[in-house]
Amino acid sequence: MHKEVKKAFETLIEGGTILYPTDTVWGIGCDASNPEAVQKVYELKQRSDSKALICLVADERMLKKYIKDIPAAAPDFFDIPGQPITIIYDGPQNLAPNLVGSDDTIAIRIPDNDFCFQLLRKFNSAIVSTSANISGQPTPTSFEEISEEILKGVDYVVNLPSEKSKTKPSSIIKLGKDGEVKIIRK
Repeated sequence: MHKEVKKAFETLIEGGTILYPTDTVWGIGCDASNPEAVQKVYELKQRSDSKALICLVADERMLKKYIKDIPAAAPDFFDIPGQPITIIYDGPQNLAPNLVGSDDTIAIRIPDNDFCFQLLRKFNSAIVSTSANISGQPTPTSFEEISEEILKGVDYVVNLPSEKSKTKPSSIIKLGKDGEVKIIRK
């Protein structure tokens, strides 16, 4: 694993894109603070940059680097066993402007995946995580279903099997500053 973390880390540092296993589905990733790298992901997915992407962070400490005011309810959603939850936060900071939603929000998840955790720790910054498909096409449920276009389009493909057989994207909730919880995707 260490070799794969190192190669993915080097690719991210150079502003490249990676294809990697997450706690949900295989993802396309890049440095979440690098606007040029984020643009490469939008182009590869053939997706409008008005549709925001998800970021991964290692832990709550790292989350504080990107969210000014973390709602008090947020930690309640971090460790729900077997249920990956992405939270949409208001008022992001220190991220590529083309990653932030037009409503000044960002979707962030703390993944339950050893490879992601090691990579995030080494990189010490948020990483983009979006499903490994062209926009509008079905989300691949296994590495074998990832299209040739995506495989050839990224700068580095992490050579690891998926840790878990999770094959669906995370649930997405929006936490308002007022404590309101809104379910976006179950």
